[in-house]
Amino acid sequence: MDDLSNPPARSAVSTFFLRLGQRYQILLDKSTPHTKARWVFAFVTVGLFLTRIITAQGWYIVTYALGIYHLNLFIAFLTPKIDPALDLDSDDLDGPELPTRSNEEFRPFIRRLPEFKFWYAITKSTIIALICTFFDVFNVPVFWPILVMYFITLFCITMKRQIRHMIKHRYLPFTHSKPRYENSKLLESQDAVETYNRINKTLICLLK
Repeated sequence: MDDLSNPPARSAVSTFFLRLGQRYQILLDKSTPHTKARWVFAFVTVGLFLTRIITAQGWYIVTYALGIYHLNLFIAFLTPKIDPALDLDSDDLDGPELPTRSNEEFRPFIRRLPEFKFWYAITKSTIIALICTFFDVFNVPVFWPILVMYFITLFCITMKRQIRHMIKHRYLPFTHSKPRYENSKLLESQDAVETYNRINKTLICLLK
């Protein structure tokens, strides 16, 4: 009975990988506020991968797959979390919506793919692709100019469709500041001054 009630002890291997995963997650959590440093590291890894491809003159199919994956990540990064084209007939009006008029309340742009997940996916996929370049099994012979032309065509078509989507639904995928913050604060202060003046006039009339 005592043996059944006590949980089985973890092996040394599982404990090692558990601690390794915890340290890895702690490192990711600490890197979250350092946006510029994270993206510099991501661009460095992409540069190392391209340098490896150029010097080795191979693994073009890996490069093409990585480019398509990065393009899909970029499109998800530019797309709002709730697509207005798919949410027009929805009865739920309490969820976040994109502002369509200048006098509407400011709403931050909520992405389908958040910035941190976008960076993490790009960095992780680039490192995996870089590791694949050291194995000949992934070096499939292919005429690389066709892949380049196909990727450029796919990129232009995809970005054209995304830009049309932005223009149609009138949104920008970047939020730098709250444009109506100062105006709203100014209106609130003006309303407070007007209310204060009315109270003063009422008190003066009562005293007379």
